[in-house]
Amino acid sequence: MTEIANLAPRDMTLDELRPLLVEAMLPHVPFDGWSDKTVDAAAADLGVAPAAARLVFAGSAIAMVEAMIAGADAKMAAALDSDAFRALKVREKITAAIRTRLEQAAPHREAVRRAAHILAQPQNALRAMRASWATADAIWRAAGDSSTDFNHYSKRTLAAGVYAATLLYWLGDDSEDFADTWAFLDRRIADVMRIETAKAKLKPSGGDERLSLARFLGRLRYPVEG
Repeated sequence: MTEIANLAPRDMTLDELRPLLVEAMLPHVPFDGWSDKTVDAAAADLGVAPAAARLVFAGSAIAMVEAMIAGADAKMAAALDSDAFRALKVREKITAAIRTRLEQAAPHREAVRRAAHILAQPQNALRAMRASWATADAIWRAAGDSSTDFNHYSKRTLAAGVYAATLLYWLGDDSEDFADTWAFLDRRIADVMRIETAKAKLKPSGGDERLSLARFLGRLRYPVEG
């Protein structure tokens, strides 16, 4: 990692350049969208030949958005890597993780909005779901979850639903310092806690636990952004 940090952008491989390039693209997305024109502008900012920069995403807007989401997940995880965060209760960790994710994205809300539009296109449904899952997994890993049983999947499905709903609310929130979004997030987390409490009271008689859990998971929507 240190060696990569010491490289000039023009000397990086395409994989090394990708996160740096997508970060440089963010200020240009509100004007030119997730496009090769935005890639060219970011390349100019970094001192990289536009032809080389275009190879990173091969003209694919969804690939650009996926790189943005991956970078945002990593940035969130880095911000949460602290003793203060690890000392929080699980509910507080999930709330803090989602809030951190959105606070970090706030300077580039229009770029996120345009990314959401791309992810919402039918042909991108599978890749949108994968990006959603990756973000939910990053949230739970930051919270210290290491489960490998069915809880691993149910936790991430719930987190994906909460993040999706909060993201959509945040994109349309004009309240001061996004106060309405944080109140909405608190309500959604409270809903999940009620679901978990109700689930704990269910006692399947030799059946598949997933059958009862599915009724609850069906209420939650998948996100349109990462």
